[in-house]
Order: sequence, then C-alpha cells, then structure tokens
Amino acid sequence: MTRFSSAAKNGLTPAALEALLREVGAARYHNRHPLHHKMVSGALSRVQLQAWALNRYCYQAIIPRKDAMILARAEDPGFRAEWRKRIEDHDGTNGWDGGIARWVKLATGLGLDEAMVKSERLALPATRFAVGAYLSFCTERSLLEAVASSLTELFSPVIIGERVPAMLAKYDYVTEDILAYFKPRPVQASRDAEFALAYVLKYADSPRKQQAVIDALVFKCDLLWSMLDALEHAYGEDGHIPPGAFDPGAA
Repeated sequence: MTRFSSAAKNGLTPAALEALLREVGAARYHNRHPLHHKMVSGALSRVQLQAWALNRYCYQAIIPRKDAMILARAEDPGFRAEWRKRIEDHDGTNGWDGGIARWVKLATGLGLDEAMVKSERLALPATRFAVGAYLSFCTERSLLEAVASSLTELFSPVIIGERVPAMLAKYDYVTEDILAYFKPRPVQASRDAEFALAYVLKYADSPRKQQAVIDALVFKCDLLWSMLDALEHAYGEDGHIPPGAFDPGAA
C-alpha cells in the first residue's frame, strides 16, 4: 500500500486535494523514469528514439478517441464546449493538421515510414495494452475519474521543458521542425489542466470521490511509466524485442 492509496479516508479540503494530486505527479510522473533521463542526457541511439516515437504515436492517436468518450458522457454543454478543444488540438480541422499529424512528422523526421507509424502494427504489445487500458478507463469509469486521469497534463510542461532543449542540443539530427509537435503543447496542456483541475476540485466532494480521483491520477502515471518500462526492456542494452515489434536489425 502506498501513501496515496488511502490519502482521502478522512476527507480533504480542495486545497489539500490539489496539493496531494501535485504530489502524485512529483513522485510518479514519467520525467523521473530512467529512459527519460537517458533521452535528455543524449544517451539514446537513433533506433531507440525511433522506437519511442513509434510507440508514443499509439498514445497520441488514442487521445482524441478517449476525449470523445468523455465528451459523449458529459451532460453540461459548457463542459463539452471546453473539452472538445482537446480533440481539435489533436485532430486539427481535417484529421491530419493537428497534434497527431505533428507527431507523425516527428516520427518520420527520425527516419520512420509514415504508413508504418500510422498502422501501429509494429508497436510493442505492452504499448497497445496500455493505450487500450486508457481508453477503457475513460469509457467505463465515472466521468469524474476520467477527467482526473487527464491531470498528468499538470506536469506536461515540465517534461517538455526538459525534453525539447536537450534533444536539440544532444542529437544533431533532431531539429526544431521535427519537434514542432511540442511547440503549442505547454499552452494547450496548461489550459486543459486548469479546467480539469477546477472540475475535479469542485465535484470530488466526498472522501470516496476524492480517493477515486487520486487513484485515477496514479493509474495514469503508472500507465505512462509502464510504456517507458516496455521500451527500455525491448530496446535497452539487452534488447528483448518481442515477436512482431519494430526491429530495425531484423532481416
């Protein structure tokens, strides 16, 4: 049992709940992961960066789908008007001029084939399981829990602020154009996180609901961490690439 697993048993003030949610991120967000540290230190090979971009695409592609599930369950028009901005950010105006398209540009800029990336067929099994679990969570859990799971965006500007300058400095084949996905994300993520946090603090009005939103954020942090665990296992020094996954060394 972690300190977060029963943190709300006696009830929390909104300020205390917010502080605890931020503590979850400080303790469990994936900018603490060894693979992230290797990335920003310049220690990853081009193949490792390709594998990261390929697998992360699966996560990027699921975001507007999970947000559509949240949108469909929301009865408040004001909530829907705000939440749909997330879908527009990723899909753009025609499906391929938003964040997902910019992630494809990142992946192809690292040398991957566009059709292969979009197909997701060479992604790690663990990646597919993780993103499927995220979609299921946002579909099957309460609206409050689904919203709370998005609060990893509170910490997104931090990891982007670490990642982008380091990648530009450490990898001579990475350019600002390749990393264009990240340019609007700090502003978008901060806007979205502010709205989601206000919603959570308003509607998590009992110990049970407060614990549910804490658990939802822990779940999301664990999911993102597990994706990097899978990448490190498959493409680290020992190289345990599962059958059917991206393997540039295969014949």
